[in-house]
Amino acid sequence: MSATDATTGSAEADAASDERLRRWRLVLGGGPEEGTGRPLTGTDAAMDGALAALYGSGDGKERRSGRRSAGLEGSAPSVARWLGDIRTYFPASVVQVMQRDAFERLGLSTLLLEPEMLEAVEADVHLVGTLLSLNKAMPETTRETARAVVRKVVEDLEKRLATRTRSTLTGALDRSARISRPRHRDIDWDRTVRANLKNYLPEYGTVVPERLIGYGRAARSVKKDVVLCIDQSGSMAASVVYASVFGAVLASMRSIATRLVVFDTSVVDLTDQLDDPVDVLFGTRLGGGTDINRALAYCQSQITRPADTVVVLISDLYEGGIRDGMLKRVASMKAAGVQFVTLLALSDEGAPAYDREHAAALAALGAPAFACTPDLFPEVMAAAIEKRPLPVPADI
Repeated sequence: MSATDATTGSAEADAASDERLRRWRLVLGGGPEEGTGRPLTGTDAAMDGALAALYGSGDGKERRSGRRSAGLEGSAPSVARWLGDIRTYFPASVVQVMQRDAFERLGLSTLLLEPEMLEAVEADVHLVGTLLSLNKAMPETTRETARAVVRKVVEDLEKRLATRTRSTLTGALDRSARISRPRHRDIDWDRTVRANLKNYLPEYGTVVPERLIGYGRAARSVKKDVVLCIDQSGSMAASVVYASVFGAVLASMRSIATRLVVFDTSVVDLTDQLDDPVDVLFGTRLGGGTDINRALAYCQSQITRPADTVVVLISDLYEGGIRDGMLKRVASMKAAGVQFVTLLALSDEGAPAYDREHAAALAALGAPAFACTPDLFPEVMAAAIEKRPLPVPADI
């Protein structure tokens, strides 16, 4: 190794070590007692101030006891400045986490009722959930700003999810409509060959296709009915947002008749608002109790073609109604030919706390309950439409 290489390597090592100290200093906060010996200046000092305002610096005893001192103090001007600072110094994903911590830990949610505060935040699914929970308390001066924030999030989600959902489900609908006497261009050759392997003629090296299997031609008539039954208790906020977006996407497909029902201890049918998921979201009422049995009773009453119906229950299964009634309704729907899907959550956060006894009872009925990410949802729906096993995650 030359002297130049050694010098370069030493400089890189020093830079890496300095960066590690910088990061530890930002994590630990506080003064020289943290032991890094690295002072913060400029942007780093501003970042440290934004972190300290939320999480507090405190001394070691405070941190060990879990107590934090925070500097936002619920003041609208100081919070607005802080929101602007964190958007300047941190990436959007970090900003969203810090906002969520601020509103949950410091009780700042009511500040979102002020339009200028809404304009300062980084919009995401969790912010939408918080706004929906404040919907009834929201003054008219804030409502339009809130709708604009919600619409931005909804439009971003639709761009991410709509195309793949439509293409996946269109393929599933075509495959589920297979016919036994297809025209030549509609023959599904892979399945036709597999179905006629017993008719293989070795002397000619060919299969005689006694039975043709084909795709049903795309029809203008409705092929499937889908009922989304959504628990709107407070813990399901992110699921309500995603389900509303998916409901609007499904409703835009001619071959699927979509119904969207939300419930707590009462049941509200929001199907007539599916052309605008923002209207759907502002029609929900996050919080309150849960009566799954009542919601399923309503959904069951709307089913006219059970063999062509998919019911998707999105709930953490904490039933405040009649447990046995809920299970009997699921069993009855399945016996009639309904494809029943139970999602503990429809979000990127994994499964919430849920009632494991009810989940096990539903699994015993052939309706396994599992958390579903938005990216997996089209595959789950495709499997339900084709009446094949659901792609249940292995870690449930």
